[in-house]
Amino acid sequence: MSLLELRGVEVVYHRPGRDVRAVAGADLSVERGQIVGLVGESGCGKSTLARAAVGLVPVAAGQVLFDDVPVQPLRRRARDPRERRLQMVFQDPYSSLNPRRRIGDQIADGLKLAAGFRGDPRKKVAELLERVHLPTDAARRFPHEFSGGQRQRIAIARALAADPSLIVADEAISALDASAQASVANLLVSLTRELDMGLLFISHDLAIVRQVADVVAVMYLGKVVETGVTAQVWAEPAHPYTRALIAAVPPPDGSGTLPKDLPGDVPDPAEPPTGCRCHPRCPAAFAPCPVVEPPIVSLGDGRTTACWLHTEPPALVAGSSVDRDGAADNTSEVA
Repeated sequence: MSLLELRGVEVVYHRPGRDVRAVAGADLSVERGQIVGLVGESGCGKSTLARAAVGLVPVAAGQVLFDDVPVQPLRRRARDPRERRLQMVFQDPYSSLNPRRRIGDQIADGLKLAAGFRGDPRKKVAELLERVHLPTDAARRFPHEFSGGQRQRIAIARALAADPSLIVADEAISALDASAQASVANLLVSLTRELDMGLLFISHDLAIVRQVADVVAVMYLGKVVETGVTAQVWAEPAHPYTRALIAAVPPPDGSGTLPKDLPGDVPDPAEPPTGCRCHPRCPAAFAPCPVVEPPIVSLGDGRTTACWLHTEPPALVAGSSVDRDGAADNTSEVA
């Protein structure tokens, strides 16, 4: 059974004159002891999906389940004790920490959420600081006295104080320099393994996700378009968008020419394209793509994708042309 499960989740932001579906029916699951990497370009809805997963934004449709219990939107009232074991680490550690309070006091706040904690808070704070590789005397200092990487370790320690079953890390390393990124990513991986918890690791950096994630989910314009074991997805991506993302990753040794950019930009989620949302940028698009949205289909071995290249397309009217191997008559209508 999945520890965290999102079923057909939709998130709508109401703006003057229009509604924006930032997440438009996404499915995702994380099991205990598993690291799931969620990737995609900026603006595709990754952070909104993360916030929906922990109850920070309301869900317009679908369902979010944590430990088989629906996650309720976070309000001023106290959370269900079971939901306190679902924690989040944000992108900017400085803005997520109170600059006027000592680090030890902020970590100790998390202990109030831990079920049944009866020990010495100062001793436990020292243990948590050591677990994230910080000196115990850091408890007496303030956030501005630390580097960005150290502040993110403090944010992780505060999340660990609540004894979580699952942590959602929303671009938790993107604001750090390269060496700090690797260090914090390795820390999250080791904690996931040691504590047998789940980790939803959200990043636009596919190279990092390839190294840390057991399973990868690719998101485009509010929808998850491909999921699967990371090594399999990387070796044989099923969705053209996934192929384009992987092709855009520079080789680690710097050899060869720079990869080509993915053509075009992510469309406005308030006015998404008809049919497959990726078709305006897809080199493999053919007749049904701009007209009918493809269903999510299983490819076996736990892999899924939403692409007409992997399932029988709808019947076309007479006179239209369909060529899966190249361009098609995108003006055709679907019967």
